[in-house]
Amino acid sequence: MKTRWMDSPVGGLRLYVDAGLLTRIAFDAEPDGERDEDDLLDEVERQLTECFAGERREFDLPVAADGTEFQKKVWAYLRKIPYGETVTYGQIATDLGYEPGISRAVGAANGANPIPIVVPCHRVIGSDGKLTGYAGGVERKTILLELEQPGLF
Repeated sequence: MKTRWMDSPVGGLRLYVDAGLLTRIAFDAEPDGERDEDDLLDEVERQLTECFAGERREFDLPVAADGTEFQKKVWAYLRKIPYGETVTYGQIATDLGYEPGISRAVGAANGANPIPIVVPCHRVIGSDGKLTGYAGGVERKTILLELEQPGLF
């Protein structure tokens, strides 16, 4: 596994790649002076930088995340949410063929997403249109949504 730290509008990020796949992005990373050299890490950093600059709306990166089949279904759905748009936890449950009442399970899967930003879990909001929990903190969620749609929140 190779890693790299990068600065961003949502704080320090630690990028993780393994076997040619992006496997994790961690918030609250502290710079440590280490910088693994890797073509995929270069590409992840480039695409994230473009995203934060408003120059990229979709990511074209090979990703792999360990999780349950349910989590993987939710994470695949998240990748299809268009840039600048939001959906609710209940909407995801319904669209995946479940009862809306399973929205808490969708929220838990969303919170377990190991590749935030690239797998845009920040685009999921509460049924009342309000921002709800986010593994990286609601402040980061607000920043990410504002980058995509200024004045939204």
